[in-house]
Amino acid sequence: MKAMIEWLDDPQVYRMNQMNAHSDHLFYANREEVQKGSSRIQSLNGRWKFHYSKNALERPVNFFEKEFDSSGFDQINVPGHIELAGYDKIHYINTMYPWEGHEFRRPPFTTASQEETAGMFSQAEYNPVGSYLTTFRLKEEMKGHSISVFFEGVEQAMYVWLNGHFIGYAEDSFTPSEFDLTPYLEEENQLAVEVHKRSTAAFLEDQDFFRFFGIFRDVKLVARGCNHLKDMWIKPQVDNSFQNGWVDIHLAIENKTTKGQLGVRILDGTGYEIFQKKVVLKDELSIHIPIENIKLWDHFQPNLYTAEFETFDETGITEYSSYPFGFRKIEIKDKVIYLNGRRMIINGVNRHEWHPETGRVITIEDMKKDLETIKKANINGVRTSHYPNQIPWYYLCDKAGVHLMAETNLESHGSWQKMGAFEPSYNVPGNILQWREIVLDRAKSNFETFKNHTSILFWSLGNESYAEENIRLMNDYFKEKDPDRLVHYEGNFPNPAFEESISDVKSCMYASPTEIINYLENEAQKPFILCEFMHDMGNSLGGLGSYMELLKKYPMYQGGYIWDFKDQAIQVTDPITQQKVMRYGGDFDDKPSDYEFSGNGIVFADGQEKPALQEVRYYYGKYSN
Repeated sequence: MKAMIEWLDDPQVYRMNQMNAHSDHLFYANREEVQKGSSRIQSLNGRWKFHYSKNALERPVNFFEKEFDSSGFDQINVPGHIELAGYDKIHYINTMYPWEGHEFRRPPFTTASQEETAGMFSQAEYNPVGSYLTTFRLKEEMKGHSISVFFEGVEQAMYVWLNGHFIGYAEDSFTPSEFDLTPYLEEENQLAVEVHKRSTAAFLEDQDFFRFFGIFRDVKLVARGCNHLKDMWIKPQVDNSFQNGWVDIHLAIENKTTKGQLGVRILDGTGYEIFQKKVVLKDELSIHIPIENIKLWDHFQPNLYTAEFETFDETGITEYSSYPFGFRKIEIKDKVIYLNGRRMIINGVNRHEWHPETGRVITIEDMKKDLETIKKANINGVRTSHYPNQIPWYYLCDKAGVHLMAETNLESHGSWQKMGAFEPSYNVPGNILQWREIVLDRAKSNFETFKNHTSILFWSLGNESYAEENIRLMNDYFKEKDPDRLVHYEGNFPNPAFEESISDVKSCMYASPTEIINYLENEAQKPFILCEFMHDMGNSLGGLGSYMELLKKYPMYQGGYIWDFKDQAIQVTDPITQQKVMRYGGDFDDKPSDYEFSGNGIVFADGQEKPALQEVRYYYGKYSN
């Protein structure tokens, strides 16, 4: 297959040769490797060769060929944003698309003709391209196995080659993209990645943030050996007494040997074995495990169990994996959300991934610092606004007892809201057949990757993308695949025609306490959540108490998520004072821009507390369950 630059212009092409999304479990050659690191993983993070081009027409088209002379290339850190490495423009924008006022663009298959949409990104005068090159040799322990390359996040459209052979294409910036490299591996390998800042995916990734591009999350090689556990789904269930439960485990195996076996163990929170079994290995397995006297998982006591899996052939262990899980039950009864039989109160916050020096490139230590602040402020829930987060974040929230609203990577704000008015004339995804599969694929990737995390209580269909048939189909997908969790979506507010068929909850942004009361006292049909409220920009958050008081009077009011956790600000050295300072939207001559709108966190970009956090800590601590 040959890579086609025209894929950038067609929403019907969003992946090529990409492996199916699967659970995010770690795996090892044996149990002992857990402490020292997996021999089945090889990091490709580091310094890569790099070339920046203003557009696709000026890019080095054949840079992926092994004979190509890349001596003139620069070097760049992977992971990292291209803009923060000194290339291109730093640009912050909220609701509009970043090209407004510069280029006329309408989503394909909407109000524009084919002539107007042809080449809109592939032939654009401005659509920067990053050409990346790195070389690698496989670790000895990985040789002889099936090998894939795993990109945890690349923004926004990427083409991949190995040793001159086209490998694949992907567009979803915030979920992993994995490609099989096995047929083209050599002793010395050259991996080439071409990243385009914009494609038709840009119409679906109009989030309120700085518009970066590049390989901004980890890249690694994965060795899938004999009897490889390629996917797992651990489904803990709780009976009506909340005393006992069971676990249904579904596993998928690849590279199965003829006499393979699988060992399964369940350990409680102290490491005590409460179940073990060995079975004959099959391509797919289902195991039902009753467990008595369970300890429930919640915000105050995030009790976790561990499922361990070992595969064997005639020579011994072929792979080891483990996964934490907890018992908890979220449900709606009499139009009220209950967690483990108790009415649920959401003392939540929206959170972008952010660091003032590296943008959305953050480390596990950064995540731990965020969680420490969150827990100290009595925050019990986080909405992953507005995209799937890095994989370690979900494990940390499992352990910390912070529940998650796991958002799909979808926001098309600029296609239906113009200058503050609801005007969906060219809204995507809408009910447009050519935009259907791309958003369903994003829902599937979100679910399949993170389905095992106990901390996820809600699947969210995305943010501010209106509400029509394609989003209703996303809702149906989550309800069919995972009926034990709730589905959230706020876009029914601008388009109430889908109120009954999309979302388990009534979700709204920035409704006043009076508006909430009016809803709840007038035949409300769903529990009410504020997915965004308080908007901590400037000296705000002073009215939080008036919202919290509603929790005592109205059981159907479940609380909400403050906008937002951390300022999006970039630390730079002031050219006059030579002091390090924070810069916000508009400080980089970026237009159109929403300027200081990027600064509405309850903490500053460096994590320092704002006075508003005192208000959060007080009221969230006062109204907590």
